[in-house]
Amino acid sequence: MNFAGVIAEYDPFHNGHRAQLALLRRQGAQTIAVCMSAGAVQRGGLPLYPEPVRVRAALESGADMVIALPAPYACTTAQQFAAAGVRLLTALGCDTLAFGAETPDAARLLETARFLRGGALDEPLRTALAEGQTFAAARAAAAEALWPGTGELLRTPNNILGIEYCGAILDQNSPLRPLALPRLVAAHGGSETGEWQGDAIASASHLRTLPPEALRPFVPETAFALYRQADAQGLRLDKDKFSTALLALLRTKPDFSGVRGVSEGLENRLTAAVRTASDAESLVDALKTKRYPHARLRRLVLDAALDMPARLPPPPYLHVLGARKTAMPRLKQDTLPVSTSLSDLVRTGPEAELIGRLHSRVVDFSSLCRAQTGPMGLAFTTKPVVL
Repeated sequence: MNFAGVIAEYDPFHNGHRAQLALLRRQGAQTIAVCMSAGAVQRGGLPLYPEPVRVRAALESGADMVIALPAPYACTTAQQFAAAGVRLLTALGCDTLAFGAETPDAARLLETARFLRGGALDEPLRTALAEGQTFAAARAAAAEALWPGTGELLRTPNNILGIEYCGAILDQNSPLRPLALPRLVAAHGGSETGEWQGDAIASASHLRTLPPEALRPFVPETAFALYRQADAQGLRLDKDKFSTALLALLRTKPDFSGVRGVSEGLENRLTAAVRTASDAESLVDALKTKRYPHARLRRLVLDAALDMPARLPPPPYLHVLGARKTAMPRLKQDTLPVSTSLSDLVRTGPEAELIGRLHSRVVDFSSLCRAQTGPMGLAFTTKPVVL
């Protein structure tokens, strides 16, 4: 391992993330690049802090470079999220893709990805879906019936994402080597806290529920200082402003039939729910059925508000959000257009223009949803973080 890549959201960056980067360094990584969600996040929403805050937090705690996972790919299914991240890190020239997993056995996760692509699951999966199960539950049950033990892997969130990373590596014939690392103490999405080598550990989802000062034990001191400064500047996400901006956009839409991810009458449910919802959570609650998990519905709602097209090209460029000066020579080995300037990147072709403009639309929306409303155009005017 020489040039390691990580796909992450760092929402927010915390002690567990720092420990993962340190572990990679101890295992031999000379350079660590992070492909980080920008503008939006995979669960279907906006990050707690905007990109410059999260980028600097990562660079000050062990990362050497941060590139953007543009918003149109950041707020997608696990499979699409993984495919975009793998393409970008492959193009950057990374030789290893590291990720946390409940089962830190890369060979087993890779074999599971191969099994899922073999076709044996197609018919039992269709049957389970027809019974009204969610895709995740249906796939896990069908896989368990055919290959006992696989269902357990497909019921845990980090394993699921790790399997999708492995699947993307297979689909793209990428030279990336998957490296599964143990997830540290705190369960994904849980409120439990723990300790790792003297550091307090909590999941990012739990940290997002805490008041600003309560983050301190769980994040590096340098990151905490950044968060305090960001809070003082009004950069923290305001959930009430997010709800108002979201509903304001949705109530102007005459039809939702063309929205990415719409199926089985969801467009009609969304039309009805938008008329009565008082905030983002009540809107998603009104859409909820046994078949669709909250994350999918949150992504659907954000896509609908921001007119995200149903089909996208593969990520067409490498947008460098920040780097250590010592890592900059790594940019000479990439296979996609690369720049710290989105303005330059959107001029490299029609697909880059499309993705850049869609990404900017999400960032402009995000600027409306901060404690202090920000200006338009930040996707094009924000300078990279260089250490």
